[in-house]
Amino acid sequence: MQESNQVTPLQVRSNPTRKATRLAVQEDPALRHKLIHELQTTLDLRELLEIFLKHLNRQVPIGGLHYRHPARAIQLHLGNDNLHHCDYRLITPRDNLGEIRFNRTRRFSETELACIESLLGTLIHPLHNGLRYKDALQAALQDPLTGAGNRVAMDTAVRRELQMANRYRQPLSLVMIDIDHFKHINDTYGHAMGDEVLHEVAQTLMRVARTTDMLFRYGGEEFALLLSNTNLEGAANIAERLRETLETLEIEQGNQKLAITASFGLAQYLPATQAKDLFSQADRALYEAKRRGRNCVVTAPETEAQASA
Repeated sequence: MQESNQVTPLQVRSNPTRKATRLAVQEDPALRHKLIHELQTTLDLRELLEIFLKHLNRQVPIGGLHYRHPARAIQLHLGNDNLHHCDYRLITPRDNLGEIRFNRTRRFSETELACIESLLGTLIHPLHNGLRYKDALQAALQDPLTGAGNRVAMDTAVRRELQMANRYRQPLSLVMIDIDHFKHINDTYGHAMGDEVLHEVAQTLMRVARTTDMLFRYGGEEFALLLSNTNLEGAANIAERLRETLETLEIEQGNQKLAITASFGLAQYLPATQAKDLFSQADRALYEAKRRGRNCVVTAPETEAQASA
């Protein structure tokens, strides 16, 4: 099989090629054994691919590798993009493990393709374990009802982003979001409807927010949106766009359509302050948004004064 733009199933090969594969592998069985051993040392997907690419390069020169798993929204890229490539869909009888592309500046020979496919067999089990491990990590850091990050994920992200903001002197903003009249929704329509509202609001926020923005369920009907490398003006623009989008959201309940709004409190991280200060300022701004009648965006006066200074 020569390289092409078409992704093909890993297991589809003609009989003559399978013979070539066996011959190619027999040339260096020690490489295969060492590769299998090293692939068992990690569950991290990037590390697995780095190990595989390092060993593959000893038999087949490769310029770059691109791995993707659309269903899990995973994309990993190692090395460079080049003109010639071969693509494989990594399929087992029980699972789809994604797609992988190898590329370089010159064409692949049939012998090289056979060697790649044989060595790919050593990646299947470690890759399966790595994907399950990633799923478990994701589940441990995700609120099961809304799909947003949970408090554990939020605490980790806040620590990381504060370090980045201090080290590189980058702005960092926080938006606290609270669904308006949520208790009334629960009391009137029941907790099942309340759960649906929480889910729909979270999904809408994640869809409209930027890919770099991080949404977390803070508690109850309250969410926290962490905006890295974003100043107060940028945060206000994002919050207003989210508010306007939620204002158009309608959830059907029987013959009725339930309108949803939310209130927003903004704060920007100030140097030499702590995470609790950032959250306190955003919370006070959120309380003020509620006091003003809900369905609005309010900025914490401390950070607003700092931004205009």
